[in-house]
Amino acid sequence: MKGILGPAALAGGSKRFVVASALSFSLMTVCVKQLAGRIPVAEVLLARSLITLAITAVLLRREGVWPWGHRRGWLVLRGLVGTGALLCVFAAITRLPLATATVLQYTYPTFTAVMGWLLLKEQVARRLAVAVLLGWTGVLLVVEPSWLSGAAARGLDPLSVAIALGGALMTSLAYVCVRHLGRSEHPLVIVFYFPLVSVPIVLPAVLGNFVMPIGSDWLWLLGVGVFTQLGQVWITRGLTLLPAARATAISYVQVVFASLWGVWLFAEPIDGWMVSGAAVVLLATVLSASARSRNI
Repeated sequence: MKGILGPAALAGGSKRFVVASALSFSLMTVCVKQLAGRIPVAEVLLARSLITLAITAVLLRREGVWPWGHRRGWLVLRGLVGTGALLCVFAAITRLPLATATVLQYTYPTFTAVMGWLLLKEQVARRLAVAVLLGWTGVLLVVEPSWLSGAAARGLDPLSVAIALGGALMTSLAYVCVRHLGRSEHPLVIVFYFPLVSVPIVLPAVLGNFVMPIGSDWLWLLGVGVFTQLGQVWITRGLTLLPAARATAISYVQVVFASLWGVWLFAEPIDGWMVSGAAVVLLATVLSASARSRNI
């Protein structure tokens, strides 16, 4: 196929995959937001994990791949940090405006570059230091403390902001694990271990505080699992044809989607501080991704 299609056609197709992935992930956040206040975060994660487990098990069987992998310690670690990351991300989505939670989550590429340097001894360009500084400047603009704006703060709960940043940090750790495992494990095995670990972790919390979904709750829970799976498939296809920095920059369109959903569906305001902070975080994201991709 690559020999038939020219570079422009391949690039155009990969961009569409990345944009489709961003749209799918943004719709997943809408589903999580719609469940806010009714279904506990652990229960949402359990539904998401069960759907992923079922789909991935079918794919593993169809591909004839041994599901248990070789480096099980690292696979379990990936499942643990991935579970923690999604618990934080889902909690942040329920507690913060949708666009704000998405922007804070997108600090993960900077964290990933730093963690790759610390844990995997990956060499990175000097621009990483600039990316880290820009990333935290962007976070500061998004949070908009009162001393920065000279007026009343936008009212973001510091704990909610910390939860969102914790989700980004754990997402970066999960990505570092995936990069390490990618040398020896089939991608489906890596995906399979996430629900395999997350289900027994969150199940006790769900059983202790189970809330029976009613009406449209079932549809939103199904949407969380389906849109996540679609997003993962499309971003994987896009990343096979685009450099990491370019794909990351394009995928940042998820912030735009999240902003639109937030205004349209949840009447969430967007101000200049938010837009400025998102732009700075985008720049930090591109710098950190390009610094990493040029040195792998």
